[in-house]
Amino acid sequence: MQSEQKDITILGIETSCDETAAAVVTNGRQVRSSVVASQTELHEKYGGVVPEIASRAHIENIYPVLREALDQAGVRGEDLDAIAIANQPGLTIALVVGVTTAKTLAFTWGKPLIAINHLHAHLQSAMLSAEQIELPAVALVVSGGHTSLYDCESPLELTLLGSTTDDAAGEAFDKVATILRLPYPGGPSIERLAKQGNPKAIRFPRSMLGKDSLDFSFSGLKTAVLYHCRGQDMKGADRVAEMSEQEVADIAASFQAAVIDVLVKKSKRAADRIGAKTVLLGGGVAANGTLRDALRTMCERGRPPRRLLVAPKQYCTDNAVMVASLAYHKYQAGLFADLSLEPSPTG
Repeated sequence: MQSEQKDITILGIETSCDETAAAVVTNGRQVRSSVVASQTELHEKYGGVVPEIASRAHIENIYPVLREALDQAGVRGEDLDAIAIANQPGLTIALVVGVTTAKTLAFTWGKPLIAINHLHAHLQSAMLSAEQIELPAVALVVSGGHTSLYDCESPLELTLLGSTTDDAAGEAFDKVATILRLPYPGGPSIERLAKQGNPKAIRFPRSMLGKDSLDFSFSGLKTAVLYHCRGQDMKGADRVAEMSEQEVADIAASFQAAVIDVLVKKSKRAADRIGAKTVLLGGGVAANGTLRDALRTMCERGRPPRRLLVAPKQYCTDNAVMVASLAYHKYQAGLFADLSLEPSPTG
């Protein structure tokens, strides 16, 4: 008689940027708890994340976040099978808080330690709701610090196809929001305003970096928005304050359309190249509804059509569910880290 497979319950921890997060997940899919302490208000007046402030907030938040995650899940340290930590990439002084915490818990509770790549975990978020995934898949991560395309053969087999050469898409959203005097974080602010604008009002550039390139560049687009607002020589006055709400909305919509156009075309280029049957989308910018719709249209109209799997909105921004979920696959494969594990800011 075949014995039942033992459930695997993992505590995931995430501190790579400005969210302190912990989650308990069983068998990679059953979310027992998910707790996130956001630092948006702390960084809002700076228009971006300040590493020193982020690190101090992680130190203050890590214990109460962990305590709440364990209490919500109704588990104690001895009930866990492993501790997972996102140790790369990210802000070094933010990562070190989570890595030190995870190593301490693993040592204290006598549990295996699992190291997780933050970007790979974002893609795991897109796989959470899928019973089966037709492979190969093209996986797109779009976040504040990264814009990357992967050839995904399995949750543990990811080959980088292309990445950002300068500003990531999320970073460009934040910088353009600052130019347009919109609240931080920039992505949601621009998306809201863009709904009132005409995406064809201004023809901002689309940097494709050559007909075969799968890399991304959004610095030129950001600069084009700046020139549009302040003149080509940058000697003109900042006209945004004098613009009508409709004019600003048109700029936001036209900028967003340019970003999405590049993301969709590059994803299609990658999917065609590897013969992908599925497209995965994760990362903070994956919460953008216009991007989701554009990728869905691209997949549905493809020849052959492709399936699009997108991370649920609550798991697009940084969270620990994605860390614990990916860790389940590494646990099954016996891929553990030792207590010498260190943060790796560049991955």
